[in-house]
Amino acid sequence: MTDPMTPKDDGRDESRAERMDRNWAELLQELRVLQTGVQLLAGFLLTLPFQTRFETLDDYQTRLYLANVVLAALTTATILLPVSVHRRLFRQGLKSTLVASADTIAKFSLAGVGLLSVGTTSLIFDVTVGRTAGVIAGVGLLAILVLLLVLVPARIRRQARKEESQ
Repeated sequence: MTDPMTPKDDGRDESRAERMDRNWAELLQELRVLQTGVQLLAGFLLTLPFQTRFETLDDYQTRLYLANVVLAALTTATILLPVSVHRRLFRQGLKSTLVASADTIAKFSLAGVGLLSVGTTSLIFDVTVGRTAGVIAGVGLLAILVLLLVLVPARIRRQARKEESQ
């Protein structure tokens, strides 16, 4: 795994501090995108109990709903964590540590958004079409997300390393 603090020379004429500032700004932008998605899903989930049909949910659907609410709250917390850490470590000369930790936190946040998407999709299909459809939709989306969020980047990384070594 490549250390984000020691990237290869990419032709940029910037100091280490400038690179850390740029990396920090890029991470914050990525977290903003994630935050919007989580806010939309969480907002959707928070409106459900106020719908008349919510009372017809069975125990499985209610547990899945509550798991999604908890996951939305935890994912929101992980997205906010880098900003909180930055506020606490501001002007202490720890930008490299902050950027490295925010990189890891962003990966956990992506996983949380993915799982939240899977859980919400599964719940919606379960309620509207049935349990089997809910499970199939959830497992199908999970497989697609693993492909898109894990396997595609890994393949791109391998391809880039292969091209660099030639």
